[in-house]
Amino acid sequence: MPVARYFLFVGGVMLALLFAIDLFLPKEPVLSASAAAATVENPTLRIRSDHKWPERVVYDTSLPTIVPPAAVKTAAAALPAPPVAEISPNAQASESFAQLAPPEPIKPEPQLQPKPKRKIAKIRTAPPMRLVAQHPGFGFFGNNTW
Repeated sequence: MPVARYFLFVGGVMLALLFAIDLFLPKEPVLSASAAAATVENPTLRIRSDHKWPERVVYDTSLPTIVPPAAVKTAAAALPAPPVAEISPNAQASESFAQLAPPEPIKPEPQLQPKPKRKIAKIRTAPPMRLVAQHPGFGFFGNNTW
């Protein structure tokens, strides 16, 4: 209940101060709706900047679309392709393998220094633990005295 009394007391003091300020501060004159509308002015705002923007890009869409000329046939394209003799699939595969170049042999890299032997550490065990009684925790967590 002390919190409720605090809010009641502070709220009452603030309300009393609000009424006191209202009594002592001067009031603004009340204007009619037509007089208030007449006094409002809309000034023209002119914003200028020293920043130079790039020139405007204008696309002239009244010109016709440019069509690329048709490809000119060359004399080589006009000649018919030489006839290809029919080859069985097995012969064709063996021909393709015959045209392959053999891969270069992989050379082992010479070792400059022999690698040192790795040492492996011993496994050490911890000493046995002794269980002792613990004091209960303090604070909000673990404190069951409420």
